[in-house]
Amino acid sequence: MNNKMVNTGKMGGDKPSVKQRESNLELFRIITMLLIVAHHFVVNSGLLEPIYDNPTSKTSLFLLLFGAWGKTGINCFVLITGYFMCKSHITAKKFAKLFCEWMFYRIIIYSVFVLSGYQVFTLKGALLTLIPIYKIGDNFTSCFIIFWLTIPFLNILLHNMSEKQHVRLLLLCGFTYIILGTIHRVTMNYVTWFIVLYFISSYIRLYPKKCFNNTLLWGFLTFISFTVSAISVVCCAFLGLGKVFHIYYVYYFVADSNTLLAVTTGVCSFMFFKNLKIRYNKVINTIAASTFGVLCIHANSDTMRQWLWKDTLNNVGHYRDPLMPLYAIGCVIGVFAVCTVIDILRIQLIEKPFFKFWDKHWDMFSNWFSKKEKGFFNKLHVN
Repeated sequence: MNNKMVNTGKMGGDKPSVKQRESNLELFRIITMLLIVAHHFVVNSGLLEPIYDNPTSKTSLFLLLFGAWGKTGINCFVLITGYFMCKSHITAKKFAKLFCEWMFYRIIIYSVFVLSGYQVFTLKGALLTLIPIYKIGDNFTSCFIIFWLTIPFLNILLHNMSEKQHVRLLLLCGFTYIILGTIHRVTMNYVTWFIVLYFISSYIRLYPKKCFNNTLLWGFLTFISFTVSAISVVCCAFLGLGKVFHIYYVYYFVADSNTLLAVTTGVCSFMFFKNLKIRYNKVINTIAASTFGVLCIHANSDTMRQWLWKDTLNNVGHYRDPLMPLYAIGCVIGVFAVCTVIDILRIQLIEKPFFKFWDKHWDMFSNWFSKKEKGFFNKLHVN
């Protein structure tokens, strides 16, 4: 196995463990998040309006290609999760880290915007900030949290079916979500789509094949898939799909995570990085550990998108700048770097002290909860 993680943690309390995970997929996690930030630079900033006015200009074509990989990046991010978690366990501590990180940024960022006067305080806004799950159709973080909770049940399914049954399940899901999804846009939500991706990455992990380890093959397929995806964007720009769809839909073949090119590019690039030989690198792994934090910060809310991309960085105002490509690249790297530093500080100053307290008191809370749960099930006669 190319990525090793020694985990001596116990279920629930998840006692301190020694982790020496190799850095190939951690580097891939970083690249994936950079692609997602680049996607948001284009689609969340108002840049699509001037791009659609002149879609075949050099600046427009650059920006269209620069921001084309967000949905592909989502696929990559979930594939990494599935690859590791299909042979691991969801513990209370692991889930708490993910959930608390998400809620921390929701509450803090909303509070900062309100206290600074940038956002008007409303009771509805405050309540929506405190409600953990408010949308599971296409909101990544909400769907990812729910998806995480399904993993223990998915693992029971995966470890109790044969390889043939797993393949049949993949064929069924692939036809329904990917083929039909590409042809006429099957309506789906991200929770179920993440489960499909979990089936894909778990098959790769649970049933290793010789071809799965061919780095050269997957590198070539990644190049081909990226190239075809890029060509599809350029062709759609020149064809003017707006005349057909009443909107200039240049991302038609990579517009959602379940479209064929977004899936093939995600899977091929994942396989390529899975096979790379990169030993444990503390810097890479430390940065990778904050990629979810980068997402939680820069894509926190509509207010954050307005403040970051429109008011502060003024992406639209730089559209006609001759140095727009350099500006775009610099902004994406800068946003990623700043968010990473913020999240590393959060981990050191808040998360680590909190989970030291957690480790001290977990057994007591776990025993109390188990008794309450047992009593509840007994009343319902649930075995």
